[in-house]
Amino acid sequence: MDKNSSLGAIDGISELCFSFGVVSDIQYADLEDGYNFLRTRMRYYRYSLHHLEGAIEEWNEESNHLFFVLQLGDIIDGFNAQYKVSEESLQNVLKEFEKLKAPVHHTWGNHEFYNFSRDYLRNSKLNTKFLGDQIAHCPETTPSENYYAYHFAPFPKFRFILLDAYDMSVLGMDQSSPKYQDCMKMLKEKNPNKELNSPQGLSEPQFVQYNGGFSQDQLDWFDAVLTFSDTNQEKVVVVGHVPIHPDCSDDTCLAWNYRDALSVIWSHKCVVCFLAGHTHDGGYCIDTHGVHHITLEGVIETPPESQAFGTVHVYPDKMVLKGRGRVPDRIMYYKKD
Repeated sequence: MDKNSSLGAIDGISELCFSFGVVSDIQYADLEDGYNFLRTRMRYYRYSLHHLEGAIEEWNEESNHLFFVLQLGDIIDGFNAQYKVSEESLQNVLKEFEKLKAPVHHTWGNHEFYNFSRDYLRNSKLNTKFLGDQIAHCPETTPSENYYAYHFAPFPKFRFILLDAYDMSVLGMDQSSPKYQDCMKMLKEKNPNKELNSPQGLSEPQFVQYNGGFSQDQLDWFDAVLTFSDTNQEKVVVVGHVPIHPDCSDDTCLAWNYRDALSVIWSHKCVVCFLAGHTHDGGYCIDTHGVHHITLEGVIETPPESQAFGTVHVYPDKMVLKGRGRVPDRIMYYKKD
């Protein structure tokens, strides 16, 4: 039996600690169905809101154990900006989330930055940093305001860390800022194509405009939080819009410096899982250090008769993903020390 795909007889083996919901790439727009960039997949712009509605109804029925929901980024589609309806579309999606009985933690993806500047997002309801924890005696675990990242502990011995995968990026940034200019310089050095969203001919195909990366500043903070979690014997789930392992994504939909994020994770014992979106097709792997990488299937490419969300049930020895529709079930055992 494949322990990562079968949900056979898991109840009663160990006590449920808590559950949380996951959903990604809703990409709502009040538009007729269309195609993806390569014209190979249908996108259901308007129907994505109905999928979210269905997810929230089911999560509310599970509210006894459901502590929170992770929204993994790309909440509305970039087309909204072209039609100048970004704020209106965002309000429509947030109005659905308001019906949820549990809090939502929002991650920022490339489509957030197609619609809004970083300053706008900081002052919007998509900034859920206020739900983060402060560890008074460990000031190095407090994130800087220069990136959108934070951590929280919903249950004893478990910590979640939200990372900013567009901390280094050319999206949503003031084009006169030195940071933007540095990122653009790096992107053009890695990607000589006229169309910066094209990976054609690249030895490192992740260097396209719709991806981003992690600054050294953010990686140092991430390392400090993981050090705290190691010391306190916590299990950590890391969350980011863009995948960081090539085996759970296609080779273009990866963070620019995904190897740097992996080496921080691999220098600690505490990380059990990395959750991402971005690719729409989904993906899964367990890496050489026993960390599970889940890339969630995107709502936007989910036909009306299906679904794309999940609930993760957290136990002392494993996490169990109960997927709906396109999202498969998985049992993810923690690595043994």
